[in-house]
Order: sequence, then C-alpha cells, then structure tokens
Amino acid sequence: MDLIVVRLLFVALLAGVCYFLHPFGITSGWMSAAAGAGSACAVIVFEFRVRALTLRRLVGAVAGSVLGILGAALFCLVLRGALQAGATSAVLQIFVLLLMTYVGLLVGANKGDLLNPAALGTVFASDRPTRRIADIAEAGFIDGMMVVPEFVLRELQTVADSTDGSKRQRGRRGLDMLQRMQSNTNIQVQIVPDDFPSIREVDLKLLELAKKWEAKVVTNDFNLNKVAHLHHVEVLNINDLANALKPVVLPGEKMTVLILKEGKEFNQGVGYLDDGTMVVVDHARKLIGRAVEITVTSVLQTASGKMIFGKLEENGKGGDPGRPGPVEIVR
Repeated sequence: MDLIVVRLLFVALLAGVCYFLHPFGITSGWMSAAAGAGSACAVIVFEFRVRALTLRRLVGAVAGSVLGILGAALFCLVLRGALQAGATSAVLQIFVLLLMTYVGLLVGANKGDLLNPAALGTVFASDRPTRRIADIAEAGFIDGMMVVPEFVLRELQTVADSTDGSKRQRGRRGLDMLQRMQSNTNIQVQIVPDDFPSIREVDLKLLELAKKWEAKVVTNDFNLNKVAHLHHVEVLNINDLANALKPVVLPGEKMTVLILKEGKEFNQGVGYLDDGTMVVVDHARKLIGRAVEITVTSVLQTASGKMIFGKLEENGKGGDPGRPGPVEIVR
C-alpha cells in the first residue's frame, strides 16, 4: 500500500511540475500535465521490469549501459571530426548514443548471470537465480526468485473448481503451496502476466516462458522433463533430487515392509517405504495388511522413480518365490 501511495504521489508531482513549467514548448497546461503523467507511468512500468531482474542481471545491465555510453562518446568524437556541424551530425550522434546504450543494456543484462559472486563480494550471497519448490525452500536449502505465470494460476483455479473431488483437492493443494512459497522469506515469488496466445498447451507455454526469462523449469512431471530436454530448456527435476536422497538398497539386504495392495502380476503384493519407494513382493498377495520380512532380490532405477523387488523370507508365508514380474512405472 505504501508503494502505491508513493507511485501516485510521483505521478501527481510530475504532472503538476509539467502543468506549471510547460516543457517542450507545449502551451496548454493540461496537455503538459498529461504528458508529465504519461512519463511518470512509463517510469513506473520500467520500475516493474527492473524489479523482476536479479541483482546480478541488474549490475550487468548497468555495466553494459556505461560501457555503451563510453563507446558512443568515442565514436561521436570521430563523427564530429568527419562531418560538418549541423542537423545530420547531431542526429547521427544521438542515434549512436541510443544504439550503444541499448545494446550495452541488453547484452549486460543477458550476461549478468555469468558474474562471479565470490569475486564481486558478499552482496550477491543471497542472489541465486535458480527456482525452487515450497518444501525444499522451507527446508532452508535454497533461496532466489521463482517466476509463476498467470496462465498456470488460471489452470490451478480451474482444477480447484472442478466437480471431480480428487482434481479439486489437487488444485487447492497447488494454490496452498504457492501461498506457502509467497510467505517464505528465502525466496521471492514473482507472478508474471506473460502469455503466448498462439500456444494452447500449458507445458509448451512454460517452455517458451523459460526461454524468454532464461530460466529453469522446476517440475516432477516426467513428460514435461523429456519435452524440455528436446527444447534445450534446463529442468530441475524434483524426482531426481528425491531419488538422489533415497538410501541405497542392495540385493540381499533384509527389510520389513507392510503389504498394502495387490501387485500387477499374479500373486504379487505391493508395499511402500517411508520415502515412497514402491516394493514389489512375490507371493505376498494373501498377506495384504500384514508387515512381512523380505529379502531384496533386485533394484530398478528409472527416470520416474526407484522400484525394489523382493521375496519373502523362508519362514514367511507364500512358498518359494519366483522371479520378479514386469515393472510398474511409479509416477
């Protein structure tokens, strides 16, 4: 609210100054005031764009602009000596100044992420451009800025308003996660209006937005991860992170698992470890609801998760176990 008041005062002040001073030869006071208010609004729009930049990009843009101005000044010295004084020379000098400043600004902003934080001091210690998800951010491992497009919010709202109970619950949980991230002081959540009307699929819109912002996509969606690699967009796959943190299980190890449901193949039982890893146990179909001791026979690591195959201990029920059946993909 305070920022809104400051912005309104800035617009009113600049409009008032132009009303009384009549800049650029404008004789009408109200026309001058309108021009001043429009200029103030343009400055505010520029402010919103600057706020979306990381600190490294901002420093890169400033450095690029300064170098561009210095280069333009040297070039203008050559123009003054080569051309006679007049309108043509003045226009060329102004054009070169604007061109060099513009190019320096863009190049500096795009290359700002290449700055070395260790070499530039501790001012960049908390400026990390990688985007993270709520649980990881709350654990204190990451910080930075997360860009959330409005078209994703619209999709979440549509899912949250669905007549299907399970979809409605997932949509509301997604909105709750976003609210948690907004209240986290370690990260900055930036909701952006960028959209791509010519593209219908939300996943492809996300990839285009990532290219525009030069950002990474945070997801646990297996298909989006594959498509992003085809489009040469970097992905932070939450499943990869979870799999890296899971304990290593080797064939021959023993563990106790609660059989929760039938397996996909005949006479299989399925249970889960505390971290969500699926455990497929042969000859355990009749033991649903019971905790059994098993011996690990094989471990299968896929792009979408880890699966453990096991057999009952000899003193367990179900007879001699056979070979593990076909793999179920965990999502």
